[in-house]
Amino acid sequence: MNISFADISLGKSGALALVVAEGTTLAGSAAELDRKTGGAIKRAMKASSFSGKSGSVLELLAPHGVAASRILLLGVGKLADISANTLETVGGELVGRLERAKETAASIIVDGIQSGKLSAGDAAARVAFGAKLRSYRFDKYKTKKKDETTALKTLSVATKAATVARKSYSTLEKIADGMFLTRDLVNEPPNVLFPAEFAKRAKALTKVGVKVEVLGEAQMKKLGMGSLLGVGQGSVRESQLVVMRWNGGKVGDKPVAFVGKGVCFDTGGISLKPPAGMEDMKGDMGGAACVTGLMHALAARKAKVNAVGVIGVVENMPDGNAQRPGDIVTSMSGQTIEIINTDAEGRLVLADALHYTEKRFQPKFIVDLATLTGAIMIALGKEYAGLFSNDDKLSKQLSDAGEAEHEKVWRMPMGPAYDKQINSQFADMKNTGGRDGGSITAAQFLQRFVKDTKWAHLDIAGTAMASPQTAINHSWGSGWGVRLLNRLVADNYEG
Repeated sequence: MNISFADISLGKSGALALVVAEGTTLAGSAAELDRKTGGAIKRAMKASSFSGKSGSVLELLAPHGVAASRILLLGVGKLADISANTLETVGGELVGRLERAKETAASIIVDGIQSGKLSAGDAAARVAFGAKLRSYRFDKYKTKKKDETTALKTLSVATKAATVARKSYSTLEKIADGMFLTRDLVNEPPNVLFPAEFAKRAKALTKVGVKVEVLGEAQMKKLGMGSLLGVGQGSVRESQLVVMRWNGGKVGDKPVAFVGKGVCFDTGGISLKPPAGMEDMKGDMGGAACVTGLMHALAARKAKVNAVGVIGVVENMPDGNAQRPGDIVTSMSGQTIEIINTDAEGRLVLADALHYTEKRFQPKFIVDLATLTGAIMIALGKEYAGLFSNDDKLSKQLSDAGEAEHEKVWRMPMGPAYDKQINSQFADMKNTGGRDGGSITAAQFLQRFVKDTKWAHLDIAGTAMASPQTAINHSWGSGWGVRLLNRLVADNYEG
């Protein structure tokens, strides 16, 4: 969808939308539109008791005097309560409604909509951002389009602050592109997106200035990555470790680091999963997809930070060479791990990726993301990602970023009592601590591979895929985490 910003005009064809705040009278362009329609707008508002409450919509066929095919009034609530999320929701709802109505062109007037939180230009940009996010489609494998909607091709956002809106949206658009990349990766079928193909797509980030290295199995074996390699040894597809670097900060400044679990398909291995729903395990690389999309966003918007993204990309399959329950592997850190359950594989991938990242880059912090446990959904549902950390300040920064971007996290407990659950009779640790506190013991496992670096683990099993549809996302792969981590960097680590 092509999105543009312009000064306010009422002469365009296609659908016309008007953002209305609760408790305000029609003024400016809204009043002019009402005059052009002979007072039809005010009459319709009165007849339907439309007052501009948040989430309310009034739609009417365009009366004589305007070029538009239909007019929509979109309520955003009281001006003092308007947030970025409010306006993004309006943009997303508009696109959804118009696509169902088979409109291909639209204009939306964002006039006089601002608050202490957002300027008029920023408000217009957030409406456009929401529209952009809702426009995403993944239908490349449909030979016959069964979707009853028609894609909205053009959207003109009309505002008196068009110059400011364009500048603000230029950054948001790059974040959206990163989210779309993440969504694409999660949505791809596993016969298409296997480890080598994932690495190839990550390499494409060189176009936006990211330096990309790919380590194959021979290189990882030399580094002693027995934990990661054990997961993929049952697959005919070679495991990969992809290292992405964006150097937008000062020379010599320590980077911030992000590590992602990239299990392109997870059968559970010898500890085979039940067949029902196994097809969803194509999304078990949501953490790696997020890290890749984030690196794209940071580079594309020229973030003033040095950032590293490391993803372990594997396939967990059962065959005669597959890892067995009872096996003991040696990680790159030298610590040994008894395999209790081959379906607790993501933490094995992250163990070596975390140690590698800390040892090589000595970053300011590490945030890892993984669709790690079903237990996190039992605890938090699909509204929050689980946050585990060894640092209160980093946790607060992540929580604040999540609130700002509406990608919320909830901090979970950690401690010695949980850590004891993963002690092993035969090795330094075992890869699962049993049912009780399953998400917590998984985090305790990961913490053993981070020494003194500030670290946070995000369990995104409930948010990265098959999460609830919203006004700005109707995709199975949500793209969750790109906005959150971009905000974490922008607010705290760019200089």
